[in-house]
Amino acid sequence: MEDKFAKALRQTADLMNRELSTFLPDHESPEHQLHEAMRYATLSGGKRLRAFLVIQCADLFDVSRDYSVRVAAALEILHTYSLIHDDLPCMDDDDLRRGIPTVHKKFDETIAVLAGDALQSLAFEIIANPETHPSGSVRAALLHKLALASGAHGMVGGQTMDIYSDPEEISMPTITRLQQMKTGALITFACEAGAILGHASPAQTTALRAYAHDLGLAFQITDDILDAEGEATEMGKATRKDADAGKATFVSLMGLEKAKIHAEMLSRQAISHLSAFKENADLLRDAAIFTVERNK
Repeated sequence: MEDKFAKALRQTADLMNRELSTFLPDHESPEHQLHEAMRYATLSGGKRLRAFLVIQCADLFDVSRDYSVRVAAALEILHTYSLIHDDLPCMDDDDLRRGIPTVHKKFDETIAVLAGDALQSLAFEIIANPETHPSGSVRAALLHKLALASGAHGMVGGQTMDIYSDPEEISMPTITRLQQMKTGALITFACEAGAILGHASPAQTTALRAYAHDLGLAFQITDDILDAEGEATEMGKATRKDADAGKATFVSLMGLEKAKIHAEMLSRQAISHLSAFKENADLLRDAAIFTVERNK
C-alpha cells in the first residue's frame, strides 16, 4: 500500500503536470519547435521534490494553494532549464535524462539552448504575475530570492565551480560550498518561498532555511552515492560519469560508507530543525528520510 508521503509526492507530481501544461503552449506557430522542446523537457516526469517543498512549507502557514502551486511550477520550470543546459555537450554531455533522450539529442543543441533560455524567463514571468500573489512586496521578495539562488551566487556559480575546479584541489569545505550553490540553492529557495508566502517569523524562516540546508546536502550526497552504485536503467541517466571524468564528489572524498553515514546524519539533522512546527511538518520530515532512502 502506498504510504502517506509517497501518495503526497505523487499527488504533487500530478498537480504539477497539470499546472505546468497551462504555462507551456501546445499549438502550431513559427516557433513551434521551441515550444515543443520546452514541453518535452518540462513534462518528462521527475520527482517534483522542489515543488513538493514549496507547497508543504507554504501549507505550514495556511497559504492558499492558488499561490503556492504557481510558485512551485515556476521553480520546476527554472529547474528544468538548468537540466537542459547541464546536459549540453559543453557541460556534462549527457544523452539521457529521466530515461529519455536529452533535449539536445531529441532536437538539437540550438533548440536546447533556446528552450532553456525561454524556460528561465518564463519562471520569473510567472512569479512576477499578480496572479501568483496579490502583494507586490511578496512577489518582489520571491523574485529576489530566486534570482540569488539561480545566478552567479547560487546554481550557476556552483556549476562553474563544478566544471572548472581542479579535482585534486577540492576539499570537503570546497565541495560542500559547491554543492550548496549548485544543488542546495534551489532547495533552499523552495523552503524559503513557503516562508515568504506565509509571512513567517524570522525564527520560522531560519528553521526552514536550516532544514533546507541539511536536506540539500543530504540530497547531493545521495546523488553521488547513486552515481557510484546505481544502474543507468534504474536511474534514467548515465551513472559512474563522475568517477570516469575524475570529478571530486562526496563519495570520492569520504568513501562510500562514510558518505552514507554522513547523508543519514544530515537527514536526521534536517528533521531536528522542524520541531517548532510539530505534526504539521510530518511530510517534510518524511521528505528528509526519502532523500537518503531513494533509489534514483
